[in-house]
Amino acid sequence: MERLQKVLAHAGVASRRKSEELISKGHVRVNGTVVKEMGVLVGNSDLIEVDGVPIYREEPVYFLLNKPRNMITAVSDDKDRPVVTDLFPNIEQRIYPVGRLDYDTTGALILTNDGELSQLLMHPKHQIDKTYVAKVKGMIDRKSLNRLEKGVVVEGKKTAPAKAKILSADRSRDISMVELTIHEGRNRQVKNMFQAIGHPVEKLKRESYGTLTLDGLQPGEWRELKTFEIYQLRNAATQNDTTN
Repeated sequence: MERLQKVLAHAGVASRRKSEELISKGHVRVNGTVVKEMGVLVGNSDLIEVDGVPIYREEPVYFLLNKPRNMITAVSDDKDRPVVTDLFPNIEQRIYPVGRLDYDTTGALILTNDGELSQLLMHPKHQIDKTYVAKVKGMIDRKSLNRLEKGVVVEGKKTAPAKAKILSADRSRDISMVELTIHEGRNRQVKNMFQAIGHPVEKLKRESYGTLTLDGLQPGEWRELKTFEIYQLRNAATQNDTTN
């Protein structure tokens, strides 16, 4: 579900602010009923009309990107840095990243114009596994991994249980490679978790998002999601609803 004014803006009716004016002045109907309140949520099956004319809603599209380093997870940047949507120059739909990866973090990132799915995937109550591979400073041990798995305190709040394993360790370079699977999505969470156990992250890549992996995708490359993959994402989010 998305806010009505956002749907109008995405459909090209008007800017978000102008769409709010249209709503407040009674120009918009949802399923035949005039709506004047802000914040009304609408879904894909709702009929939306502006002055009696049904609005065109973009066909939903879904992409998996292998995000490269040094790119902003956004649709624009006030410092004119490259953003992930720059990699989709020929896509007509207005797509948005689902969640974010840091500027220097690489890996699996979903982009779509399906706001309903985006909210479903990002909502804290829906537990979608995300697996990262981190190059961290120092020789990490099983005791440290246990702390990650049981949860560590980050910004005053304990993280949820995770899965962790050591992939390799290089004593001469004093670095370890660790795989970490979490289902939360707090800002800079993986980096903060490793910082909390005294092993700062030097390099980070998200290897998978739910059942989606980067197989066959080089940094900067993307592909469309298959129908069954979209179904798997929706199903995983609803099955893992922690409020049930």
